[in-house]
Amino acid sequence: MASSKSVPSKSSDLSCNFPRDDSHAATLLPWDRFSSWIHCICIVTFDLELGQAMEVVYPGHVKLSEQEKTNICYLAFPDSNSGCMGDTQFHMRIRQAPGRHPLRQEHRAYNQKCPAYLQIQPGYFYGYVYFRQVKDKTIPRGYFQKSVVIISRLPFVSLFTKVSLLISPEYFNHGEASIEVACSEIDRWPSPIPGETVSLPLLGMIIQTHIPSNNSKTNGHSPTALTPTTEDVGINSSSPLPGPFPVEGPASSMSVTVLPTPHEVNLFNCFSGVVSHIHLLWELVLTAEPLVVMASLPTTCSDMVQALVSIITPLMYCADFRPYFTIHDSEFKEYTTRAHAPPPVILGVTNPFFAKTLHHWPHIIRICDSPKMNSIAAHKQKLKKGTNIKMLDSKPGVYTQYQPFLQKDKAILKKLMKGMENKRPDEVQSALLRRHLLELTQSFMIPLERYMASLMPLHKNISPYKAPPSIRPFNPDDFFATLSTAGPQLTSGIKGDWAGLYKRFFRSPNFSGWFNARYREVTQKLQSLQLEALSDADLKMWVRGKQEVEVVDMVLRIRQRLQAPPDSEPILADTTRERLEMRLSDLVTSLPEDLRSVLKAS
Repeated sequence: MASSKSVPSKSSDLSCNFPRDDSHAATLLPWDRFSSWIHCICIVTFDLELGQAMEVVYPGHVKLSEQEKTNICYLAFPDSNSGCMGDTQFHMRIRQAPGRHPLRQEHRAYNQKCPAYLQIQPGYFYGYVYFRQVKDKTIPRGYFQKSVVIISRLPFVSLFTKVSLLISPEYFNHGEASIEVACSEIDRWPSPIPGETVSLPLLGMIIQTHIPSNNSKTNGHSPTALTPTTEDVGINSSSPLPGPFPVEGPASSMSVTVLPTPHEVNLFNCFSGVVSHIHLLWELVLTAEPLVVMASLPTTCSDMVQALVSIITPLMYCADFRPYFTIHDSEFKEYTTRAHAPPPVILGVTNPFFAKTLHHWPHIIRICDSPKMNSIAAHKQKLKKGTNIKMLDSKPGVYTQYQPFLQKDKAILKKLMKGMENKRPDEVQSALLRRHLLELTQSFMIPLERYMASLMPLHKNISPYKAPPSIRPFNPDDFFATLSTAGPQLTSGIKGDWAGLYKRFFRSPNFSGWFNARYREVTQKLQSLQLEALSDADLKMWVRGKQEVEVVDMVLRIRQRLQAPPDSEPILADTTRERLEMRLSDLVTSLPEDLRSVLKAS
């Protein structure tokens, strides 16, 4: 489907002159680097007969299922009720078609090193949309309507919002050739490696950002080394200023935009209208309660949904969430049926129809699209009990019958309100709020982490000659017994029914996701310790008096581990691998010649 149109000369020079990192070029195929960042770029247009239709997909070899195409097309345009004129940016999240291939090797490597909440989820795509609607008398409907949609597995909202902001206007001004140039440049980017600061050249600009890792002291939040050059990376951003990192070579004349992180949205801007209820919202997200966000614009609701799932960082939100959801979504019936209780999902919607369709949902947030209105609302907000349809049609607020387990932290609320009165910058307000929520989540999770660690078997019980021991089962009663002496009160001054909140949390997919991840990590740790013990063992002494079948079994076990793919869990340290090879040699040498020949042949 790729176009054969000529490429604008400025962009062509840019793509040819920027130096490419060829350190792994021998093992890379065309589009490998591109695919580690982006799955494809779709152009969605409005067809008078078909409605929203997929016009083209880049690169041309990428395949999307019919269901994926349908979802992308319907979600690529704001609801007709939104009235979005001009340019609009927002993002979505859709299910992938069943039967897709497993994650690419570089994505598996990324997942091993990144924080849990930034991991790639195999069953989902993110879509980063740039929609343009302008009057055009030459078109029968009187309007030009088209969207550029970047489809990626990575949850890098701020990065791809910026990428879309660079690519899409070029496409609307110069056509398909500019998309080809952009794709070619993205195919020169380094892989997204957690812990690395990357410089990404694109259409005359360099985007610099730091990809968080498991070991980040900042817990994935904005490193102090990266100072943003713009307060907002959306359509209304001011022009970027030069960043703090020197860029050498032909690209040194390009302007540089710095994004503190690739994933964060403007947290305080999202919550400014409901900031007095932030602790209640934190509990709802922590326990994965069904929640719907209603706004007039897709930008507002998609950012709000993304902000909500981030407020329990560093815990991963394990339920489903849809930053932008419409009546045409393939899961519409599944999520709106009254045949059963609403599922644990956060939906962002703009169509007023949802005020009636979802009025039975237990928790609804209605927000303004104007920051000024949100600022006014923040001082007047009171919790609205129930879900009155007439009120939902107009008045912003949080509609719920939920009774919070914890009291509000009035000190942080007072500080944020004062900041609003003094017109403190959003980035400072966001940093204050994000730090408070991070500490609150850590206070909640530390007792669980401590109890989980107590279930580990003692190191002395790990034998090099036996399978690794299992961890003891998680017992809620035993955990609750630890709260009086080692509960959240040690790190948080917030009062309330912490035990009640834990009980509700235990019934949520967030607990299941956290526990399963920790169980996997602990199991892999025990396997690593057992392999290290085996690599240090004196197997020459061990084989004495052993039956040949036992020795052969040990040989096969060690060989199987050494022949496993390098990225298979648990990952072996080079020194452990070398010592295991020596132990394997010791074992094989101790066997009779005929058995050695059989093992060699196998």
